[in-house]
Amino acid sequence: MLGRVNYLFAGSEAGAKRAAIIYSLVASCKLNELDPFAYFRDILTRVSTHPAERIDELLPGNWKKPEKAAEKSAA
Repeated sequence: MLGRVNYLFAGSEAGAKRAAIIYSLVASCKLNELDPFAYFRDILTRVSTHPAERIDELLPGNWKKPEKAAEKSAA
């Protein structure tokens, strides 16, 4: 119910659809025990050069933390 009310202020139907996609990705990150900010930071830097036929690798359920980020968090 709350989502429907919030979408009234999205500005347009297209804006509401984009917001729903972002909310779904954030929820998927949480279900997969991922930090949504780390996920989006990595995905937004990689998506333009990632092969289209392997785009499913960038979904939250398939995403692997980049090696550099994993090394920094261990230090």
